[in-house]
Amino acid sequence: MKQTEITTTKQATKDLIFAYSWEQKKNGYSESTIRTTTQRLKTLSKLCDIREPEELKETIAKQEWSIRTKKTVADLLNNFVKFLGKEWKKPIYRPPEKLPFIPTEEELDTLISATPRKIISCLLQFLKETGARIGEATQLEWLDIDFERRIVHITPEKHSNARFLPLSHQLLNMLNKLERKSEYVFKPPSKKALRESFRKMRNKTAKKLQNPRLKKIKFHTFRHWKGTIEYHKTKSIMHVKKILGHKSVLSTQLYINIEASIFQYSNDEYNSAVAKTVQEAQKLIECGFEYVTEMDGVRLFRKRK
Repeated sequence: MKQTEITTTKQATKDLIFAYSWEQKKNGYSESTIRTTTQRLKTLSKLCDIREPEELKETIAKQEWSIRTKKTVADLLNNFVKFLGKEWKKPIYRPPEKLPFIPTEEELDTLISATPRKIISCLLQFLKETGARIGEATQLEWLDIDFERRIVHITPEKHSNARFLPLSHQLLNMLNKLERKSEYVFKPPSKKALRESFRKMRNKTAKKLQNPRLKKIKFHTFRHWKGTIEYHKTKSIMHVKKILGHKSVLSTQLYINIEASIFQYSNDEYNSAVAKTVQEAQKLIECGFEYVTEMDGVRLFRKRK
């Protein structure tokens, strides 16, 4: 193939990818989905002719990707093939069911305190307390935070529900120490740069503490931890659904299995405390104690050791 023909083909492929991304935008796809699909198509275009469904199938099969990744790519390409006006038999990849990694609270707190950058440690504390997705966190505006009522409004992504969630005094203090350079609280130059910054800090901490488990923690791990702990505390799947903003309870049921796997063989041990006044109760709650019951005119609280 002559150089001019190669250049023409590359430009045609580039135009095709742009046209499809615009088609997705017109059909209401989220920006994250459009970016992911565009990047996948660009990668595949270097390996095959993306206009040919059979070549796409063959190329996916040859890659040393996990079964889960291959399934994700095949799902993304399904609509792209329809956009081409062609038909294909979508390859079937069935990844094995795998429960997400759930760290201990101490491990999460270790990472939060380990980072020297205030904005990253504050972001991690926010993810821990709210269970928000990283995309929801990075689009958070200062106006979404009600410092007086100690609540935050989460604008959803991935077709989830909007929600109001409580914030601790600790997190509010961390937020107040951040510089307000823009209307956004955690807006990074790019999510990729943010993830890379977190990855380096996490791996450095894991090496320093000789705890390789820390390397398994990602931004989304905080969401899985929140869902698991909230279900363990309440045994209410509808409560967890509301906290995480799921549209369907089917998405939330995952945490029933995770909670059972983690806690079924463990004996929870608690520190207990009593409060005789509202002020004493408030201090206990701020320290992480949860209300249990009232007896003989005093309120009983507990906190997991």
